[in-house]
Order: sequence, then structure tokens, then C-alpha cells
Amino acid sequence: MKRIALLVTVSGWVFAQTPTVESIMSRVAINQAKSQDMRAQYVYNQKQLLRMVRGSGKVAREERREYTVIPAVRGVKKELTKFEGKYQNHNTYVPYDHPGFEYKGMDIDGAIIDGLSNDLTNDNESRDGIEHNLFPLTYHQQLRYNFRFMATEKYRGREVYRVAFEPKRVPHLADADEGDSTIWKGEALIDAAEFQPVFVNSKMAMRIPAAVRILLGTDIKGLGFAVSYEKFGEGLWFPVSYGGEFEVRGLFFYKRTMTVSLANSDFKRADVTSNIAYAKETQ
Repeated sequence: MKRIALLVTVSGWVFAQTPTVESIMSRVAINQAKSQDMRAQYVYNQKQLLRMVRGSGKVAREERREYTVIPAVRGVKKELTKFEGKYQNHNTYVPYDHPGFEYKGMDIDGAIIDGLSNDLTNDNESRDGIEHNLFPLTYHQQLRYNFRFMATEKYRGREVYRVAFEPKRVPHLADADEGDSTIWKGEALIDAAEFQPVFVNSKMAMRIPAAVRILLGTDIKGLGFAVSYEKFGEGLWFPVSYGGEFEVRGLFFYKRTMTVSLANSDFKRADVTSNIAYAKETQ
């Protein structure tokens, strides 16, 4: 009887150490809601690098932006503090000093690079500006996805759960055109002690139809993004780095490899009188 009781106890302990994927993601959803509310209390610095490379390997356009990110009633407010831009003109690079700059009547690169920054790092529905639909971690986003437990492993010295996700229904090109966010699949590393994401990567779960690629000469390869989180205080986790690289071909003649990267730092807590005090970081 003692041996049976011991086996039951050990079995129960093992089961307790490996929660179901439903349990993992449920706790992640709750913690994401709490963490996002806490992020609204912080001011921080954000650096962006946006780059477009031609098929020849030469940089066609590059922008380096720095912002002070300030919490707002909804989303965040950004104040541009530094900007450096350049574009290729024949065999030289010409500098410019503000976002949205276009040096000719039909400046495709200029329009696209500004759109990348605004669309992917300035989302009014998130508390950090990062496009919230890319990583389905909140409760409402999770409803559209299937999750699969893959493994328990170590990441940066901490135990994490590796979880894969994909849309519940097969996405189509029309979904993206209509603003449907359920077009991503990927993997997430979830901290096993605090049930917070520490790293998430996503990529497009659909392919551009052959008819579009052949008739219009348009294709997107390798479209995907990754985000890393770090802990800054009890229950507060912030995305500290975010980015992606992908190739775009359009209308037969246009080809670019596009890079978007973002780094958040210098987190400071803003009190009710709008004074800023340094947040104590606990790793």
C-alpha cells in the first residue's frame, strides 16, 4: 500500500508540473491583461531601425528613429527625439531629417518605409505600440487559434514551456485584405514560473496565391516577426526587442528585402502628477 501511495503521489506531482496547454494559455491571457495595464504607467525610450535593400544587395533606404514613448488613455503617445535617414541616389547616399520624406513624385520606398514604422510599431490598441495581432496572447486573440504543447526546456537559465500556435481556420489572401488578423502561426516560450511570454515568433500562415504571383508579379517571402520580453518588477514584463526581415517583389520590377527592428529601454515610472521616477528593475 505504501508503494502504491508513493506511486500515486509521484504521478500527481509529475502531472502538476506539466499543466495542459489550455491551462498555460489561460494563465498567460490573465497575466497579459495585468501586464498591459501596468505598462500604461511607464515612460521609456524606443529605437527603431528600418532598412530596405535592393536585389543587388545595396541599401536603397534606411531610417534610424528614436522616440520617447508616453502612456496615453488609449495606446501610447510617441515623441520623436532623433531621426537620421538616407536614400540611395545613383552611387551616393543623400541624407534627410524627417519621417515621411519623399524625394520624387513616385517614391515607393519612402511611402513603404514610413508605413512599416506606423503600422508595425505604432498600434493604438496596444500598450507598447507593437502590432497586437502578430502575437495571439490575450484572451480574445486566443479564441481564434489552436495551441499545442511542444516541450519543457531551458531558456536564459529559466524553465519555459514551448507552445506552438496556428489559426483555427485556414487563412486566405482576402482575410488580410479585409483586416482579418488571424493569418499568423508560430511558437511562444512561456515562463514556467510566472506564465508570461519571454519570446514569441510568428510568420504568415498562408502563401500568396500562384495567380497573384504570376499575373501581378507580386510576392512576399519570409514574412514574420519575433519579440522578446524581460521582467521589470513584480508582474511587469515589457517587450524589449522586436523585429522581422522579409522579401517583397511587386509588379515585376520592384524587389526589396525589408528589415524592421525595435529596442525599448530606459523604463521610468510616471506618477499621477506626471513626474517621472526610475523604475527599480528586478531580473
